[in-house]
Amino acid sequence: MRGSVYGQAGRNDEALADFNKAISLDPNYGQAYGNRGLIYRKTGKLDLALTDYNKALTLDPNYAAASLGRGIVYRLKKQPFEAFKDFNKAISIRPDNAEAYYNRGLLYQSQKQHQFAIDDFSTAIGLTQGQAEPYIARGLSYMAANDFKAAAGDLDDAVSAEPQNLQAWTTRAFACERLGDKEKAAGSYARALNINKDHEPAKQG
Repeated sequence: MRGSVYGQAGRNDEALADFNKAISLDPNYGQAYGNRGLIYRKTGKLDLALTDYNKALTLDPNYAAASLGRGIVYRLKKQPFEAFKDFNKAISIRPDNAEAYYNRGLLYQSQKQHQFAIDDFSTAIGLTQGQAEPYIARGLSYMAANDFKAAAGDLDDAVSAEPQNLQAWTTRAFACERLGDKEKAAGSYARALNINKDHEPAKQG
């Protein structure tokens, strides 16, 4: 439990030390492997994360968080078939898991299956409140489908949810530009530059 708190606070080395200790005390403690896998994934050590998620799922095949985590690793490693299977498993175990729908949506989006992506992002939005990422992602898929009005609506919601989200303002500006609303686009680029004055896409926009 202390390791989880360290991980949420970004104190990754201390989190790893606690998870290592937990595993040394009980080598069959699946949650410790799953939590250590999360730290490895967040720090870019994908092969170590995959090993830990595999161990966690060997100990408990119905551990939804480990299926989701392994699916994210597979998505990052450009292994979409394996990622898709894991996201489906996570959703079958926990149908209320917004993060699983969101990540499966990102997978669909990367495969240019935008309607499936939009459906998954919509489910994620329905299951969670106050997060910009699903709105941004759905907005990007709407833009890919040339529905810039729907995209702009999603990006309005994204900047309302997280007013300091750089990507939300920049993407909103692009959608507004494509709609011909140059004033709203310029204002959105300006808000992005207030967050990061060196953000090149906003400067160019």
